[in-house]
Amino acid sequence: MQLDGAEIAPAGRRRRFAPLLDRDWAFAIALAFAVGVMVWFGRSIKEFFAPTAATVYVPAFTGQTNLDAHAECGRLRLRCVVIATQPSDRYPKDVVSNQQPAAGARVREGRQISLVVSSGVVIFPMPDVRFETLRNAGVDLNRLKLELDKTSYIADDNVPRDHIVGQDPAPLASVRQGTKVSLTLSKGPPGGVKVPNYTGMSIDEARSAAQHDRVHLGQIVWTPFGTSGPSRGVIVRQSPNAGATIDPFEEVSLQVSAGPGEYGYLIRQVHASATVPPRDDAAHVRIEIRDDTGTWNVYDGFAQGGQKLDFNVTAVGTGEIDTYINNELLNQTQIGREPNRWIPSLKPDSGKNTKP
Repeated sequence: MQLDGAEIAPAGRRRRFAPLLDRDWAFAIALAFAVGVMVWFGRSIKEFFAPTAATVYVPAFTGQTNLDAHAECGRLRLRCVVIATQPSDRYPKDVVSNQQPAAGARVREGRQISLVVSSGVVIFPMPDVRFETLRNAGVDLNRLKLELDKTSYIADDNVPRDHIVGQDPAPLASVRQGTKVSLTLSKGPPGGVKVPNYTGMSIDEARSAAQHDRVHLGQIVWTPFGTSGPSRGVIVRQSPNAGATIDPFEEVSLQVSAGPGEYGYLIRQVHASATVPPRDDAAHVRIEIRDDTGTWNVYDGFAQGGQKLDFNVTAVGTGEIDTYINNELLNQTQIGREPNRWIPSLKPDSGKNTKP
C-alpha cells in the first residue's frame, strides 16, 4: 500500500502543474513568432527605404583606354574618376596606368574607382645650362623634372669657378622627364692676370693678343682725334693700364682712333629676330655682326628647327647682320649705312681745310 501511494503522489503533482507547463510553451512560441514578425517587418521597411546594394568584383582597368574604362564602369554600375594624369614610358597616352581598389576586389554598386591615366612619354629638347651656376642649373632641371646625376670638375680659364662648362645630354638633345643629366663644372682660372700693353697696336692685333693672353676685352670706344690723330684702328689708351694685375674675368677697355678726318659715326640700336628654317634635327646657328668697328658673333650655338631667336644689336656706322646655318650663309640684312664722308685736306696756298 505504501508503494502505491508513492507512485500516485508524483502523478498528482504533474496533473496540478500541467496547465502551467502548457502556458509556458505557448508563451514561448508566441514570443518567438512575434519577434520573427518584427524582424521581418523591420527588414521590409529598411529594404523599402534603403535597398541593399549588390556587390560586384572590380575588373582590371589598367591597360584599358580611359573611354573603355568609363564605359565598363557604367555597365557595372561603378563610378570611375580620373584622379591624376602622369607621364609613363610603359603605357601610351590616355591609357589607365593604375587603379584603386585593385582588380579583383569586391565592392558595392556605386563605389568610386580611382584611376590614374597616362599622359604618354613627353619628349622635349634638353635646355642649355652651360655657363650657369650649379644652383641655377639645378632649378632649371627640377622645373623640367630632369634628374641631376653626376658632377665633375675640370680646369677652365674662360669660365668662372662653379659654373657649368659641359653637360650630357648636349643642348637641344631629345630628352624626357626623369632623364639623368651629368654636368661638368669649372675649377676657374688662375688667381690673377697681368694686363699687357695694347697701346700702339691695331684693334685686330689687340684682339688676337687678348685672346692669346686670356684677357677679356670690354668696351671699345672709337674716338676721332682730328687730322693729326693716329691712323684708324690704333689703340690710344687702355683701362686698366698695362702691368696691372686684375681678376681673370675683369674686362679691359680700349680707346681706338677713328682715323684722320673722322668726326664720329652714327650708332644704331636695333632689335632683331631670326627663325631657324624647319628641320628634323638641331642646326648650328651663327649670327655675325659687321660694322665699322669690326666683326663679331652675337649668337653662336645650336637651335632647333623653327626656333625663334631674339637679340638686341648695337652697330656703329654701316652695319650688317649675316646669318649662317651649319656654316652656310643663309641671309644678309643691312641695319644701317653710314653717310658719305669728306676728308679734310690742306690747300697748298691757304692751308685751310676744304671739301674735295
